[in-house]
Amino acid sequence: MATVQLINDNGAWCWFQDERALIDPVTNTLLVGSIPAPEGPGGEDRAGHVELAVVDLSTGTTEVVVLHERLEADDHNTAALFIRPDGRYLAMYTKHKTDNLTRWRISTEAHDATSWQPEQTFDWTDLTDGRGVTYSNLHHLSDEGRLYNFARAINDDPSILVSTDDGTTFDFGGKLFTRPKIGYVNGYTRYASNGTDRIDLITTDHHPRDYNNSIYHGYISGGALHASDGTVVGGPVLDEQAPSQVELTTILAAGSEFAGATITHAWTTDLRRAPDGRIVAILTGRAGDDPENSDFSDHRFFYGTFDGGTWQVHHLAKAGAALLPHEEDYTGLVAIDPYDLDSVYASTPIDPRDDSALDHHEIFHGRTTDGGASWDWTPVTENSDVDNLRPIVVPGDPDTRAVLWFRGSMTASQHYACEVVGLIEKR
Repeated sequence: MATVQLINDNGAWCWFQDERALIDPVTNTLLVGSIPAPEGPGGEDRAGHVELAVVDLSTGTTEVVVLHERLEADDHNTAALFIRPDGRYLAMYTKHKTDNLTRWRISTEAHDATSWQPEQTFDWTDLTDGRGVTYSNLHHLSDEGRLYNFARAINDDPSILVSTDDGTTFDFGGKLFTRPKIGYVNGYTRYASNGTDRIDLITTDHHPRDYNNSIYHGYISGGALHASDGTVVGGPVLDEQAPSQVELTTILAAGSEFAGATITHAWTTDLRRAPDGRIVAILTGRAGDDPENSDFSDHRFFYGTFDGGTWQVHHLAKAGAALLPHEEDYTGLVAIDPYDLDSVYASTPIDPRDDSALDHHEIFHGRTTDGGASWDWTPVTENSDVDNLRPIVVPGDPDTRAVLWFRGSMTASQHYACEVVGLIEKR
């Protein structure tokens, strides 16, 4: 394995905006979005910058570009990235529900992240009654000529902006799901696109802190929302009327039993789709939380796979106790290799080889040869003196394996002393 490389000395990210990192194969460049915190280098003067680390993979040199100065010190504000058909980069970002603007910038030149056009905004105020917007997720369907941006906005449901000019302008496109809100927000959704005619998604009911979530799968194609088996759910996707996510296919039901443990309060973690149509999802849940909301010490990772017929969900690994005391369902997370769906990278304080407790969250590489029923694990980090959290396996170049994470200490989404690092090598 390659040597761990420092990419940004102050940064972290949430996991509900994508792509947070991309490889541009034209220039052999890695782009990595993150948000610095006041506890890291640069302190308050740098905290809340929307930053983009630009790594020349041929030389290893890195330049950090600031897309927006001091937006807000919160890892939820990390930019989502897209390489336009003309080669220019698009970066889209929001605050964490503290204002009503989706912001974006486009690079001045193709395949050059050092110079950017002025920031543009979409104002959600009239649509959300001023209650804020969070997250950006950019997915392009070439058959439709549309670029979708999925945000959390109206009624704190997944909501849609659409561009027909590759992100130069965006218009409101409707709501993806809706239902009466319980607690903080509604469904947490992860997306994966084939780039041509289909966007797959997995989603929850609400925030797992407030509701005993199940996990659902569906996909967008031909302007319609479908369940896993192709059944059309609701009306046109680009409409202000939207169905409830419970009409999709349930892939992990609240109360399911795995290895004698009852799994509750599930959450969405990662989603990838192979060219042959196979889909893999990573899910998390609480184990043995009985009575409810009394035990957050045993979270589990699950690996779900869909071959076009049925979903199979297998226990993947133990995820340990809640990462933060006030975020009962935060874990270190797992990332799927987008070019090898049988390969995952897990951040956990429990060694998946023997379930022994570790001093910190470490990164492990897992591989399955039987669809997720069993796993072989190899440590990527060992004997660390800090936590290693929220891995990403970066898409963009099938010939390059770039595994990123951030390491350090974290006390809240707004407060952390972490640096972004990665292992980058040719496959």
